[in-house]
Amino acid sequence: MSRSKLVEANEKIAKNVTEGFNNMSDGVVSGYKKIENAVVGGYTKIEDKFVERYLAHEGESVEEAKARLKKEQEP
Repeated sequence: MSRSKLVEANEKIAKNVTEGFNNMSDGVVSGYKKIENAVVGGYTKIEDKFVERYLAHEGESVEEAKARLKKEQEP
């Protein structure tokens, strides 16, 4: 009987540790995803402004300029 109580206690502890780890892991991954999205979004804004200011021809949108530049880079 005492052995089964130990087994139950160990299983309960293991369950709590696993849940805690999963919660912490989810929080860390979520934080990294937010940082990644912010960095990528910031880079995209800077890239668009650069293309708009220095590489786009008159009357050409940023998307059109990016497509033209990509096409020019293809061999």
